[in-house]
Formats: sequence, structure tokens, C-alpha cells
Amino acid sequence: MAKKKPLRADTGFVLFDVLYEDGARTSNRKVPAELVNSLDGDGPIRGFIEEQDRKIAEMSGNPRGPIKSIARSA
Repeated sequence: MAKKKPLRADTGFVLFDVLYEDGARTSNRKVPAELVNSLDGDGPIRGFIEEQDRKIAEMSGNPRGPIKSIARSA
């Protein structure tokens, strides 16, 4: 019988919902936990998500607008 993998309480990521100025919304964006736990506020989180958006835009050819707000997913 195969051995079960142990469940990990800490996955290393925190999920965020992002609202853009044009009204578009993305949910459950993964951000590394070490950026969330830093003392620099939401600057590192915003930068990480903006970098993700740039990579997605390069691959799809469809750029995203500026970020209006970021909130932790429920």
C-alpha cells in the first residue's frame, strides 16, 4: 500500500484578489509568504503581482491596466 504524503499547513504562498482600475478583477493570485510577512507594507506584494502581470502580458499580448487595490482572498 502506498504511503500518504503528510499534509503541510504552510504552503509558502498567500492568495490575493486584485482589482484593476478598469474594473477587471483576478482572484487567488499566489504571492510568496515571505513577501507578505515583510515589514515593507504591501509594496513588495504589489511589485510581485505587477511582475506576474508583465509576464502574462508578454505571453498573451494583452496588457493589464494599473492595479487599483489588492486584498487577501477569503
